[in-house]
Amino acid sequence: MRWAYLAVAILCEVTATLSLRQATVTGRRRWYASVVAGYLAAFTLLALTLAAGVPLGVAYGTWAACGVALTALASRVLFDEPLTRTMWVGIGCIVVGVLLIELGASGAH
Repeated sequence: MRWAYLAVAILCEVTATLSLRQATVTGRRRWYASVVAGYLAAFTLLALTLAAGVPLGVAYGTWAACGVALTALASRVLFDEPLTRTMWVGIGCIVVGVLLIELGASGAH
């Protein structure tokens, strides 16, 4: 269950961030409700992840890294923002970094 909390926390954070972008693009204030709800849900779920026993470095590192990668990908699709070769390399580094954090944490027990 702890990984489900983290996965949903990541999705809520990405949704909130994309809603923030949408609010600035459209100028419609109603998007800010999604921003607030998304960030509140994300932090609540992150707290549940920690309470379920996931180490802070693993939980926060995974949450932040996946959020960056997913936001970059979604911004390309939704807002036609650039996704350069260098950015793809960065996303690859994020994936490798998250895997290394996971491997390091599992080897520590």
